Amino acid sequence: MMKVSNGKTIRRLGWRSMRAARTRNLVAIAAIALTTVLFTSLFTIAMSINDGFQQSNFRQVGGWSHGGFKYLTEEQFHELRDDPLIDEWGLRRFLGMPREVPFNKSHVEVGYSDANEAHWMYCDPVEGRLPQEGTDEAATDTHVLELLGVAPEIGAKFTVTFDVDGHPTTQTFTLCGWWEYDEAIVANHILIPESRVDAILDEVGVDPAASADGMTGSWNLDVMLKGGSRHIEQDLNQILADHGYQSEAAGDDYINTGVNWGYTGAQLSDSMDPLTMIAIGAVLALIIFTGYLIIYNVFQISVTNDIRFYGLLKTIGTTPRQLRRIIRQQALTLSLAGIPLGLVIGWLVGGRLTPVIVAQLDGVVSVASANPLIFVGAAGFSLVTVLLSCRKPGRMAGRVSPIEAVRYTEGGNLKRKTKRNVKGVSLFSMAWANLGRSRGKSAITVISLSLAVVLLTITATITRGFDMDKYVSNFTASDFIVADAGQFQTGGEGFNTDMGIPQSVIDDIDAQGGITGGGLVYGETSAVQEFVTEDYYRSVWSRWNDPETLDLMVASKDRNEDGLLSDRAQLYGMEQFPLDHLTVLDGDLSKLSEPGGRYVAAVYSDDDYGNPEMDSHWARLGDTVTLRYVEEFEYYNPNTGEVYGPLENVPAGANYVSRAVKYRDVEYEVAALVVVPRALSYRYYGADEFIMNDQTFIQDTGTDSVMYYAFDTTDEANAGMETFLQDYTENVNPQFDYESKATYAAEFEGMRAMFLMLGGALSFIVGLVGVLNFFNAILTGITVRKREFAVLQSIGMTGKQLKTMLVYEGLLYALGAVVISLVLAVVLSPLAFRAVGNLFWFFTYRFTISPILIVAPIFALLGILVPLAVYRSVAKSTIVERLREAEA
Repeated sequence: MMKVSNGKTIRRLGWRSMRAARTRNLVAIAAIALTTVLFTSLFTIAMSINDGFQQSNFRQVGGWSHGGFKYLTEEQFHELRDDPLIDEWGLRRFLGMPREVPFNKSHVEVGYSDANEAHWMYCDPVEGRLPQEGTDEAATDTHVLELLGVAPEIGAKFTVTFDVDGHPTTQTFTLCGWWEYDEAIVANHILIPESRVDAILDEVGVDPAASADGMTGSWNLDVMLKGGSRHIEQDLNQILADHGYQSEAAGDDYINTGVNWGYTGAQLSDSMDPLTMIAIGAVLALIIFTGYLIIYNVFQISVTNDIRFYGLLKTIGTTPRQLRRIIRQQALTLSLAGIPLGLVIGWLVGGRLTPVIVAQLDGVVSVASANPLIFVGAAGFSLVTVLLSCRKPGRMAGRVSPIEAVRYTEGGNLKRKTKRNVKGVSLFSMAWANLGRSRGKSAITVISLSLAVVLLTITATITRGFDMDKYVSNFTASDFIVADAGQFQTGGEGFNTDMGIPQSVIDDIDAQGGITGGGLVYGETSAVQEFVTEDYYRSVWSRWNDPETLDLMVASKDRNEDGLLSDRAQLYGMEQFPLDHLTVLDGDLSKLSEPGGRYVAAVYSDDDYGNPEMDSHWARLGDTVTLRYVEEFEYYNPNTGEVYGPLENVPAGANYVSRAVKYRDVEYEVAALVVVPRALSYRYYGADEFIMNDQTFIQDTGTDSVMYYAFDTTDEANAGMETFLQDYTENVNPQFDYESKATYAAEFEGMRAMFLMLGGALSFIVGLVGVLNFFNAILTGITVRKREFAVLQSIGMTGKQLKTMLVYEGLLYALGAVVISLVLAVVLSPLAFRAVGNLFWFFTYRFTISPILIVAPIFALLGILVPLAVYRSVAKSTIVERLREAEA
């Protein structure tokens, strides 16, 4: 078979065919542009929110380095920093933290950071510079200076008292630079020269290699990796392995690593299981399908209108493959105009929507991302969608024969045989039959309309299902909770006598009035021990220790006469108000208040969804618990048996453990198994917990330090109490702080509004696609049937009857979209929202069809107005002109 080089001719035919239909080209360009707008705006919003989340995460983490190696020796630091997988590195050495007023509500760290590290931690001076070696200089932020009452002026002196590995020290520095305070950043920094760090360590007698906390003065190496953020943990472990270290188990070769969880790429890589991949694939398929609906319909219209032209081309020898090339060439040419236009408009739309959406998110930075991936991805998705959309119309053009093409009117299947209908004909039955002519087009139109409704219904159900009571109750148990500021601080030292709430503070609060109920939670400030089996002890501590370390821990524990191991216990004393806020899993809390009784409630943990973890405590209902109240310990060497006596007699660097030598043992019966709300808990782990009533607690422990004062107020007094506590804890008594339901309720509403806005924007864009498809379907149906309508009118059908029939067609489309939306929502909702419930612990499934009911009248209105508007433009020509045009 002889091959003819006719590519140029095919291109010329395609170009001239396209030039002959300028209006249709504009519609096609608009369709491609709208699809690209859909992709670009979605990608822009997604990338902008992702960048904003990352920036917010980085501020919570304290920096944007990929990860790091913690608590190194100086030799390990020099060994690891030059690894070929590391692109850049930074050094940080922690020295200490001030904890007393005015720093009791702020996390401030004193230490050294080199220029890279300071930059990654957002510590770039806006005035001045970082401190120079061999000086008493320091750089910090405006918040620290404000707390100290120091004006931000170069050369200003300021004094700070802080702990260095448990040793208090007071140091004076000269201000050499400062940066603006960012409230989103958890930690504030006072940066000093490395030489000053070493001098202070020498002054207080702390050796970094033997510090009690294991981190003071050590070398921390943070890095930016050449491989980026996708496999941070893998790269860090590879670096360690290349130098003979590991991060899995304690030992001489162990080095602790940290991965910056702020990078969403690293999070996604860690959670990329099959279900996640399927979910991502489904979302991408949905996006492509949405664009496919509109572009496919446009090209189907194009092929339908040009079907006679393609038939004539076949009579002169054009092959089906060449016809497909003509259509593909037209599609690519139109894409050259539509895709760039859509990219620009989509980015502008996404950029406008992002700040509105992000404004609903607490603490998320508003960033209008211009990542090249947005445009590359959107253009790629649009081009793939265009090529997919023109495949079936291309095959349709290739299959048509010249005779069929001349006889073709809209009927979808060119070879379909007509079936004579012997029943009576009505305008409604004619409309129904007309929809059946091109079932594929009708189905696509209805699906594209219903898709937007389903998305809107899902959005409404998600936002309606977010349970504010669940969300708020996870953070606070009552309207207000007052405590020492350190109790609310992340990484605090733990409750102690200095943190107790005095009666004077409680009296000041009560004096405001409006309190409907309240109560105290007493915290443990003395040493208390329990006795557990070795198996239980190992089951608890094996989560954080390797077998060798666990064996040493077991060997160092005292045992009672029954062979049970002594371990630390944690106690609460609660008045009735906080007791009423506990979740009772089993038993009866009222026994705790029986006169002369010795009853306790065992505290169990629960997960984010409120499910109790029954392996989180050993005590069961009715068990007898022996608590040992220790008044005196002695310390001894477990290897030699040498007794040192009090802690101050232990030689520096000696191996030692403790045992009780003066104590009281008291037996209690477990009356209930409970879960304590996080807001009323110690907020840290490490010991089995038991609850007593307030009087038993005070009597048996001999202590009465109040950890929390929790109370409710009337609705009228709530706002006034919020204002009072804000001023009281900031200006009158800054040692204390508070939490309130109103704060978390506002945070919850912002998040819910963000989801509603994001889902609404997506539904609106997809809805535009559906409406344009609907318009195209009506336009096609009327355009290709112009001769048929002219014939019907020539034999007596009135214009009013014709318009009524077209309105019926539009209403049938609308009714079909509503019915399919309802069916899809009812069938898919339980499956979809089960997944949502797994993602959000505060989600409660509440199905709603209100979006469908709201959209149904809008669809009905479109079903009436669009056919009338399209018919009006066609009816401008006379019946004779339409008959002649169709014959031509």
